[in-house]
Amino acid sequence: MAGATASIRATFPACARLHSPSEYASALKGKRLARGALFVVMTPRRSQDQEPHGYARLGLIIAKRFAAKAVVRNAIKRVIREAFRQKRGDLPACDLVFRLHTKIQPASLTELKKQVRVEADALLKQALR
Repeated sequence: MAGATASIRATFPACARLHSPSEYASALKGKRLARGALFVVMTPRRSQDQEPHGYARLGLIIAKRFAAKAVVRNAIKRVIREAFRQKRGDLPACDLVFRLHTKIQPASLTELKKQVRVEADALLKQALR
C-alpha cells in the first residue's frame, strides 16, 4: 500500500498548476520566497477572504528574451516540473511561481538541465521553510 501512496504523491495533475493570468498576477505581486542565479520564486500574499487550496501549485514564467530557443525554454520547464512533482507532497499549501530572471548562457542541453535541477531543488528547499 505504501507504493500506492508514493505514486499518488508524485503526480502532477492539472489541479497542481496555475492556469489563469490572475493567479500569476497575484503571485507576482506577492512576496519573494527565494532567489537563485537563474530563478526567483514568488508566492501570493494571503488575505482574509482567500482560501488556501490544501496543496502546492506551480506556475512557470520562462521569457523568450532570457531563453531565445524554444528547445531551451521547454527543457527548463520540464526539469522544474519534475523537481516540483517529486517534492509536491512536502511543500506547504501555496502557489509557487518560478520566474527566469537571467539570460541563459550558451551551454549544452545536458549541462543546462543539471544546472536548472540543482537550482530548482535548492529553491524548493528554501520554500519549505
